[in-house]
Amino acid sequence: MTREITTILPFIPIGAALAAAMGIFQARRFPGFRETWTFLAAGFQLYTAMAMVPYTLEGVILVTPELPFLPGAGIQLRADPLGMLFLTLASLLWLVTSIYSAAYVRTLGMRHRAGFFSAFSVSLAATAMIALAANPLTFLIGFEVLTLATWPLVVHKRSSKVLRSGRAYLAYTLLGGQLLFAAVAWAAELAPGADFTAGGFLEGAAGDTALRVLFALFLVGVGTKAAILPLHAWLPAAMVAPTPVSALLHAVAVVKAGAFGVLRVTGWVFGPDLMNELGLDIALAAAAAATILFASVRALGEDHIKRRLAYSTVSQLSYIVLGAAIGTPLAIAGAAFHIVAHGFMKITLFLSAGVIQVATGKTRISELGGLGRRLPLVFLCFGLGGLGMAGIPLLPGFLSKWNLAFGGVRADAMWVPVLLVTSGVLNLAYFLPIVRIAVFEPGDPGQVSRPSRWLLLPPLLAIACALVLGVAPDLGAGFWSLAEMAARSVAEGDAPLTAGTR
Repeated sequence: MTREITTILPFIPIGAALAAAMGIFQARRFPGFRETWTFLAAGFQLYTAMAMVPYTLEGVILVTPELPFLPGAGIQLRADPLGMLFLTLASLLWLVTSIYSAAYVRTLGMRHRAGFFSAFSVSLAATAMIALAANPLTFLIGFEVLTLATWPLVVHKRSSKVLRSGRAYLAYTLLGGQLLFAAVAWAAELAPGADFTAGGFLEGAAGDTALRVLFALFLVGVGTKAAILPLHAWLPAAMVAPTPVSALLHAVAVVKAGAFGVLRVTGWVFGPDLMNELGLDIALAAAAAATILFASVRALGEDHIKRRLAYSTVSQLSYIVLGAAIGTPLAIAGAAFHIVAHGFMKITLFLSAGVIQVATGKTRISELGGLGRRLPLVFLCFGLGGLGMAGIPLLPGFLSKWNLAFGGVRADAMWVPVLLVTSGVLNLAYFLPIVRIAVFEPGDPGQVSRPSRWLLLPPLLAIACALVLGVAPDLGAGFWSLAEMAARSVAEGDAPLTAGTR
């Protein structure tokens, strides 16, 4: 049985990130102070998130007072299990990415560093707002701020090619935001003042056709950032961004906000029962399956490392969408935990790719021959990250896929395990050749500079966390328990989660 406590504590992670953005801008002439602000804010946000986790695990939901914003609707934060899972992950990976970013921008001599780190901080503030949003209006505000805050990061290099990709990024994400605005406004009309409610709040609020149209608006609105087919094209195009930004887009903020939004809409706006009654679960599962297979096959043909990783993200995000569509307790728990598993593994892959680029200048897989012996730790991290994405046991991707598969079986969808096995094989087919080429194929590595220890440390930390979560998924932040609690709240004890690991 849960109980709520009114407190301002959930405001603090957002405030810390916004304070950092202002501090960084004021200290733009003093690099040491600028980076100090970043590290302090990232560390403080993580500390605050970890301080709230025990309350959530004990069934205590921290809720802020509502701030009046619109007639009959206000801004309010609520630290429920799903939100705390996302907030804690984002806070932890922000700290890891901040360490990497400081070394990256110094090594490459990047310009406009104050703007870079300020926008990064605002992006994390928006992510925290999305994670803790108590109602659709608060979620919408964070969702739109995230789009605007990440655009300067995507176009940071400011070349004509980069600006073209930035326009595509804005076109997709702003259009999705407008459709989400329409969906939120319509839902507010149907259920005035409704907060996110486990199991949904739209049952009987309108006719079947109206609810199907409303779901389509919600799905396109959040699904654009989740890169569901055919809304995915912006993501590979955005790989023109600096590597820390790519890591932010894929592992920490933007696409995770989209996948998180799909879970919120299916579990806390519509609910599994209403989804099933309207046939929305079948349509969503079909879209997820098509995205998983299309993006996996598309990744096989990409020679550019970051673009191959981008198509991998498109595929892996739809694991989360698939779990939301299936709607059984195990599937929802697997989907929620995959937000975490994918975050640690994908940030390892992107940061490793960035080290390769900084040390060698190489960005294409066909150019990696002979580099394995020169950068052994980097390719070790990359290889383990790739195995984790394929769902190999003892890595966290296995736990999320295991629960998704069993969730599908319990829903009499026997095709789900077949899909996940097929996807895992395709993951191996496009990740293992990268390591094979680097380690076993001859080549001219050219001039290889020794990477900074501060560039090497973040991917090592990320893969170490992934290895720990693979065997002890509840250690530290209690990620599995949070995923399980979120699933139980939606399913209301529909089935025991016997296939998971505690």
